[in-house]
Amino acid sequence: MTPLIIAETPETPNVLMDKTQGKFHVAGRSLIENANDFYHPIVEWLKEYAKEPNPETDISFKFEYLNINSSKSVLDLLTVLEKTKGVTVTWYFNEEDEDMEEIGEELAELVTIPFKFEIYS
Repeated sequence: MTPLIIAETPETPNVLMDKTQGKFHVAGRSLIENANDFYHPIVEWLKEYAKEPNPETDISFKFEYLNINSSKSVLDLLTVLEKTKGVTVTWYFNEEDEDMEEIGEELAELVTIPFKFEIYS
C-alpha cells in the first residue's frame, strides 16, 4: 500500500499514513475552509487500509490549531478507524491549550476508539 504523504502548509497539517512503517500522524494547523476537500483523500486511504490493517495502529494527532470544519473531518477519519481492530489514538496538546485538550476529549466521546492524551510544551 502506497504511503500517503501531505506536506504541511500554513493552513494545512502535515499528514503521514504509512502502513509499512506503522506510522500514522496528522500534525500542524488545520484552518481549512472546505476541510472535506483536504481530508477526503485521507479518509479514502484509511478505508483502503481498514481492509487489511496492521495488528496495531496508533494514529497521532498533534494540532496547533483546529477549526470547526476540520474537527468534523477529523471525526470522519476516526469513524473510519472505529471499524478497524487494534486502533489507538494519541492526542497531543500543549499544556497551555485547554481548547485543543477539550476538542480531543469531545472527539474521544464520539467514538469507541481508545484515546491517550499526551502533553507537550
